[in-house]
Amino acid sequence: MQRDELLKCIAETGYNVGFGAKKHFATYDIVEKAPGLISFIATAMGIYGLVWEVLAGKAIAATLTVVGVVGLYIMMYDSRKGEYNAAGVELTKLFNRLRHLYRTVKSCPDADLPRHEAELRTIEGEYYPVAISKQILLADWWAHYKFFWQHQIDWIDEQKHFRLMRDKIPLSLSLAVLALAAVGLSCLVGYLHPWRG
Repeated sequence: MQRDELLKCIAETGYNVGFGAKKHFATYDIVEKAPGLISFIATAMGIYGLVWEVLAGKAIAATLTVVGVVGLYIMMYDSRKGEYNAAGVELTKLFNRLRHLYRTVKSCPDADLPRHEAELRTIEGEYYPVAISKQILLADWWAHYKFFWQHQIDWIDEQKHFRLMRDKIPLSLSLAVLALAAVGLSCLVGYLHPWRG
């Protein structure tokens, strides 16, 4: 394999491993922090519902019930949250090894390329058994933030040339924002110009 091809392969594997690490940490974060946040919001809404009648309505009660069900869904992952954290740590170690390998390959003699290619295959072989395939809902969105906005990925970007709308913002998030905007706009139009029957 030529140097340029090997660098590209290392960067692609680095992306998979690094994003995978952040996805595991995202699942851990959501499972660790969301139930407390849900409890706080529900309690606060209940207390303010005693003061402001608008917060004691059926719509708010239904919303809090749905949020409670979401909390139950999140709790299903609670028994394995330590596994997600441990997998994230191991994947981060592999990511760091890949970064070191990438920088080594950039300046090594051509004769060393086969040895470094074998090291890449070894790291890839260590990646698959560590990764947990089942992640919590919305872990992808949080992982995108953690990977693209918090992680040092300049060495991967040298090969992949990430773009904002195509790579750094999840497509499902963009579609969800558009759908919410459309619903909000239609509600606003319906409120300002009620249909007459």
